[in-house]
Amino acid sequence: MTSGPMGPTGTDPAALDASDTTSLDEHPLADSDDDYDDEFADDENFVIDDDDLEEPSDDEFELGDDPLDGLILPVLAVVGRPNVGKSTLVNRILGRREAVVEDVPGVTRDRVAYDASWSGRQFTLVDTGGWERDVTGLAARVAEQAELAVAAADAVLLVVDATVGATDTEDAVVRVLRRAGKPVVLAANKVDDQKAESDALALWNLGLGEPYPVSALHGRGSGDLLDAIIAVLPQPRPAEAVPQGPRRVALVGRPNVGKSSLLNALAGEDRVVVDPTAGTTRDPVDELVELGGRDWRFVDTAGIRRRVHLQQGADYYASLRTKTAVDKAEVAVLLLDASEPLAEQDIRIASMVSESGRALVLAFNKWDLLDEERHEILEREIDRDLAMVRWAPRVNISAMTKRHLDKLVPALDTALEGWETRVPTARLNSFLGQLVSATPPPVRGGKQPKILFATQAGAAPPRFVLFTSGFLEAGYRRFIERRLREEFGFAGSPISISVRVREKKKR
Repeated sequence: MTSGPMGPTGTDPAALDASDTTSLDEHPLADSDDDYDDEFADDENFVIDDDDLEEPSDDEFELGDDPLDGLILPVLAVVGRPNVGKSTLVNRILGRREAVVEDVPGVTRDRVAYDASWSGRQFTLVDTGGWERDVTGLAARVAEQAELAVAAADAVLLVVDATVGATDTEDAVVRVLRRAGKPVVLAANKVDDQKAESDALALWNLGLGEPYPVSALHGRGSGDLLDAIIAVLPQPRPAEAVPQGPRRVALVGRPNVGKSSLLNALAGEDRVVVDPTAGTTRDPVDELVELGGRDWRFVDTAGIRRRVHLQQGADYYASLRTKTAVDKAEVAVLLLDASEPLAEQDIRIASMVSESGRALVLAFNKWDLLDEERHEILEREIDRDLAMVRWAPRVNISAMTKRHLDKLVPALDTALEGWETRVPTARLNSFLGQLVSATPPPVRGGKQPKILFATQAGAAPPRFVLFTSGFLEAGYRRFIERRLREEFGFAGSPISISVRVREKKKR
């Protein structure tokens, strides 16, 4: 079986234990917001090696360019009937447990898009909901869901339970896939041993080419399957660059919070300019809207204007459209219904925008409906549930009455300015030197880590790299982030802080 790096941990998918429930991609700055000012102010019992007193050489601080900066990764949609092992296979490909797996058809998934890699190739993996017969008829049901999934992907991984074989559902899906013309890789799942490979051979009858026998549970055949996937996925493509054109805005939010009403209030039905050339095949409709005397490009508005009513999979497709829009945008406007309690989906979308590295504005719609009691409750909900994006500017609006819509443009400008902020290296190191002198990092193993050098590796979003003599705890990095924001702004933008520990010199 072919092997290679897998996901952020470089794990071969065949080595993943099916019982492993540990997530390996937790964001180090997303934990509780402890204040380290007092806790570490008196830490003086530390040891510094002679090596730490030496000036670091220039070659220790070479960053290099991230080859994926400014690129859009290809998308692979994993499709199939319920309970054929899609989520288990997704976890196998990722090399970690992410997708929710239960032996029940139609399990709701909180997150559907994941970053994956194989043999040095990066791609986005999308776990879709299963398809079932219903009273509206199989063909209509399958076509409705499969066409959306295929339209959002560069290639499709069709998962079939080899122990069951091809059913009427698979036959209907295959017809849809053929019409779409997207590359398809056929995974014959639940082939747990060599004796079961004959079950996979029967799937040649689907007419999709070679079925790849795989055991998502045990990892058998996963390397060959991934090789086939990489062979059909396109290379990452440059993100749409409009340096002199309108800024790109994604209007996101859970269903029924008023996105369509806000878009109409901002644009006016008679003044919308549809630009069909912008974007990709995934809902490729952008709208140019004049706000504050300037044009703004609202991306992927087809997902707002064309409502998709699905009894199952609605959350998945809404999330997929949201992810697509955010990836294309520079700044996201997260619309929230101020008259209702914050929902889990609101929190997930806010986290997704932050993790995607986009600027963010929080827009609380239906503000005119709030009474004093709801206002007080909402403020507590914001402090509790949206603490991870407390840096985002906030506007309180009413799409229906157009109250305070004029405040949206200044908020967008603030967020984009923070997103593009750069700090000169000399000023950054001077600031950090004073900060660390006043509040040193916590001692680890009897030794005091030192920040030897720092640089801003990029903007949009701001990315900082700290070169240190030892590991900096996540809480101390959060402390640095807070101080960076207090000193330099970054309102409306997430910040990335990574640490590179200087290797000890061999004596």
